Amino acid sequence: MRTEVKALLSKKILSEAKGYLNIGFTHSLNPYSGCAFACKYCYVREMPVQIYKEIPWGEWVDIKTNAADNYRSEMIKLRQRTKPVNIFMSSATDPYQPIERTSNITRRILEEMVDHPPDLLQLQTRSPLVTRDLDLLVTLAGKCRVIVSMTIETDREDIKRIFAPYAPGIKVRLSALRKLHEVGVPTQASISPVLPFTPDFPKLLEGIVDRIWIDTLHIGDGSMGKRSERLRMPQLFEAHDLSKWYERDIHVRVERYFKKFFPDEMVKISKSGAFPSIKTR
Repeated sequence: MRTEVKALLSKKILSEAKGYLNIGFTHSLNPYSGCAFACKYCYVREMPVQIYKEIPWGEWVDIKTNAADNYRSEMIKLRQRTKPVNIFMSSATDPYQPIERTSNITRRILEEMVDHPPDLLQLQTRSPLVTRDLDLLVTLAGKCRVIVSMTIETDREDIKRIFAPYAPGIKVRLSALRKLHEVGVPTQASISPVLPFTPDFPKLLEGIVDRIWIDTLHIGDGSMGKRSERLRMPQLFEAHDLSKWYERDIHVRVERYFKKFFPDEMVKISKSGAFPSIKTR
């Protein structure tokens, strides 16, 4: 799929956290607009940034070329206050878009974070490209709380191809988690949203994650499932004989199953709030 890439200057890069991010985060940070991974279930498809766009979701990415400069100036101002700065990167895109390999927007932001660290950074991605920045993440983890959260909705490649055919493969995501964990960067597996998986899924995460976050299309799309319904997710599940995985209590069953393999404090469902403070090992 061809992606139209444009460069733009953004007025701000840090946005005050709202909605589902209001669980311990103060700001969100999106280095890009749009997303080339084009996951079919993505709730951003139903947000104004896409609704009023003529180009389909997945076929455009805007690069915020001044993101690092904005971060530096905004953080200097925020540090004049006494309140913490807890950043979620990113809420409406993936900070490791394929174009990041050459644009280095996210890497430049991390370089600025090393000099002007937040109190907390959760870096949310589904791309193994994050391992390119191991050097910066290790350094940053020595200055503030850091966790890299890798979206792994399933352990089945056939399921990934149905719901997220343009996203990186499951094996390379797991490999990235392992590399991050081995160098001491705290890691999270974000099962978001829950998609059909095999009984061995938890075993693949043993020893490479510090915590597990469970989210669903009902409790994680920002509208209690209405956006997912507009995206015709019930019909997509039904078309592949997967409707039992779309039931509203699926998060309860998945949480119960993962707690057979991991301590209770390592596993949390999104509607039950934030994890306690992240600590490096």
